Formats: sequence, C-alpha cells, structure tokens
Amino acid sequence: MGATSTPRARKPAHAQAFTRKLLAWWARAARDLPWRRTRDPYRVLVSEFMLQQTQVSRVTEYYPRFLDRFPDLEALARARPRAVREAWDGLGYYARASNLHALARAVSRDHGGTLPDTPDDLIKLPGVGPYTAGAVATFAYEKAVPAVDTNVSRVLRRVFFDRATSNLQRATKIWELARALVPKNGKRAWKFNQAVMELGALICVARKPKCPQCPVRPVCRTGKSRRTKD
Repeated sequence: MGATSTPRARKPAHAQAFTRKLLAWWARAARDLPWRRTRDPYRVLVSEFMLQQTQVSRVTEYYPRFLDRFPDLEALARARPRAVREAWDGLGYYARASNLHALARAVSRDHGGTLPDTPDDLIKLPGVGPYTAGAVATFAYEKAVPAVDTNVSRVLRRVFFDRATSNLQRATKIWELARALVPKNGKRAWKFNQAVMELGALICVARKPKCPQCPVRPVCRTGKSRRTKD
C-alpha cells in the first residue's frame, strides 16, 4: 500500500501512548536540520531527493550549495543538465539529479511552477515514489498523510508487530498502520512523521538498536523483550 488516499485502519490499542511518548522525546532530542526549518515545497523536495541513500552529514554540506545555485524550482527548470550534474557532483546516485531536474521541468510546464500538494499528484512526477510523495505532502504542505521510509518501517515493525507475523504480512500492513497512526492535525502530523524518522535514525537503528534509551520501549513489542545493553 502506498501514499495514495485510502480509508484509515483502526489504531492499535497502545497507539496513543506511542504517539505521546514519541512526541515528548522529539521535543527534546530532535536534530536541528536546515530542511526542518522550512515549509517551502521546493526546498523540502530537494532535501528529500538528496537524502535518498545519502547520509545526513553529506546532505547538510551539499544542500545549501545546491540551493544557492538553483534557489527555486524555475531556476532549476531553466538550468542545463550539465550544470545540475556539476552541482550534484560528489553526492552519488546521479539518477536522482536527473530525475529532480526532469521533475522541475515537468512542474514548470504542466503545473505553472507550483509543486502539487497531494501524494496522488506528486507520485506522478519523475523520480517520486510513495515515500517521497508522502514526505513532500506532509513536510511542505502539512498534510495529515504517512511518509514511510526505511527508518519508519523499521520502527513500526518493531513496535507494533510480533515475530510471529510474517515479513510479507508486515510489509503489506506498514502503510496501512502508518496511515492510522498519523495525527489528523497537519502540524501535529508533521511532527509525528519527523519524529518516527528521527527515532529510526538515532535510536531504533538497524543494527544494535539502543533499546535502553528508547522513549517508546514500554509500548514496543520488540523492545520490551530485548536485553540489549549499551
């Protein structure tokens, strides 16, 4: 299930406690990242393309330089492919730069230079999958929609699914669960989506998760049973 609109599933019994603990942790532990200080759709979009398969530390270096060279979507749309590749040089996965450039041109041509604000429309653009569509909708436009990347999927799987659940069942239900958990208020949805990603990036990591430090461990099916120590 992707980022497109479907009815919300029923929330798990401990969803409210999960959200409360998560947002309390986010308020005190969130990293100050430049793309979190803006709701400008173009800037959010650039950050999301750069963050695909690239460490945050690298993106914080390239992000401001890229925006200095291409400060808005129209500037990027007018740019020559070679200039875009040069600005991206060193980040790797260069298809992202080509897709971002193609997207800018498509939006300039077909949408009057305004990036769409719904996942259903965003996902039709070059290089945009379910996660990026949800991320731009919620982080730029504060839409109450899920944004499930690798970190989010890992957190939700560990917190809400037991080991008896097959990998296939979990994979097909993650988006449904995320949609049920996202607060209906847009500003709160922004915080929630950012917070789940942050938890997956800093605490609920793929290897050696820091369960003793985890703010949601009391309601986490996996964390409560782990004996992991720092």
